[in-house]
Amino acid sequence: MIIDTAYTITRADLVAYANASGDQNPIHQDELAAKAAGLPDVIAHGMYTMGLGARALTAWAGSEDAILEYTVRFAKPVVVPAEGGAEVRITGEIRKELEDGLVEVNLTVTCGGEKVLAPARATVRKP
Repeated sequence: MIIDTAYTITRADLVAYANASGDQNPIHQDELAAKAAGLPDVIAHGMYTMGLGARALTAWAGSEDAILEYTVRFAKPVVVPAEGGAEVRITGEIRKELEDGLVEVNLTVTCGGEKVLAPARATVRKP
């Protein structure tokens, strides 16, 4: 395993991300709006969760320029409770060695033991 890390997402992180991204959808900040939409509680932005995967890849590769391609599918939302936040665990393994020092990396991104991004793959310049 080349990556094994976790990040905690808090409601404050969601507010900061909403302000930075312009995505002010209330399901990411307002419990009543989230529940009215059929969700169990406030959820993290999908792109924020995807960004955590890119953050883990960058930490491993040593540079964001080393990430040449990164794709994910959103499998489940990350529910972020008001107290304590939600822990997102990211593990990664080299799936395949490619030419010119590149590797294909498979990420497993989970919250509460369930995959939230599936699949998540990247082509990275090997450090």
